Amino acid sequence: MTTATTVSRDEWLKARIALLEQEKAFTRERDALAAARRELPRVRVDKDYRFDTEQGERSLADLFDGCGQLVVYHFMYGPDWEVGCKSCSYWADGFNGIGEHLRQRDTRLVAVSRAPLATLTAFRDRMGWRFPWVSSAGSDFNFDFHVSFRKEELDAGTAQYNYRKKALPSDEAPGISCFSCDADGSVYHTYSAYSRGLDIINAAYNILDMTAKGRDEDGLTYPMEWVKLRDLY
Repeated sequence: MTTATTVSRDEWLKARIALLEQEKAFTRERDALAAARRELPRVRVDKDYRFDTEQGERSLADLFDGCGQLVVYHFMYGPDWEVGCKSCSYWADGFNGIGEHLRQRDTRLVAVSRAPLATLTAFRDRMGWRFPWVSSAGSDFNFDFHVSFRKEELDAGTAQYNYRKKALPSDEAPGISCFSCDADGSVYHTYSAYSRGLDIINAAYNILDMTAKGRDEDGLTYPMEWVKLRDLY
């Protein structure tokens, strides 16, 4: 944390107005980036991915549940993990209550993991979440969208994550993927983001960024070392 200088109210207001100009410029840049994101071309999804859901086996098209857009949060939860990733849980704590709002914009949010459905729903109940969570166990979905990695990729250091091949410490990683669905049921991949590209959907981090201490992670071994499952604090 940078030690702040103590000044008069008038001096603070002058500094705050100067910062406001930077914030406005950032907002305009963010709007331009969002517009460019919407202009990305799309890729048709032809593989028949299948998911285990609370309503039975469903296809990727089924996950839209009547909406024209689907947002998948790739939650790190491996097939043999006892609990879900604490960092993904930190993100997921901000998902409750937004599903109804997203539906008003023709969009559905679903979490997807490779753990068995019963494991996912039990953990969701423990954490008090309400968003839909489905299992991609037995499917190539996580591998094709580069959030799960096979042993040979990890051993060779050739796993692709965040659009680059690299050595990774785990066979699971977080991400978000967006899809659209035409009236005839055709599904298209429109966008994916990973790593720091996920910051924008973490409400807690964005709130902390407004404070004097900020995220206060500089002295930690890694940025989210402090994070625990919410019921373990």
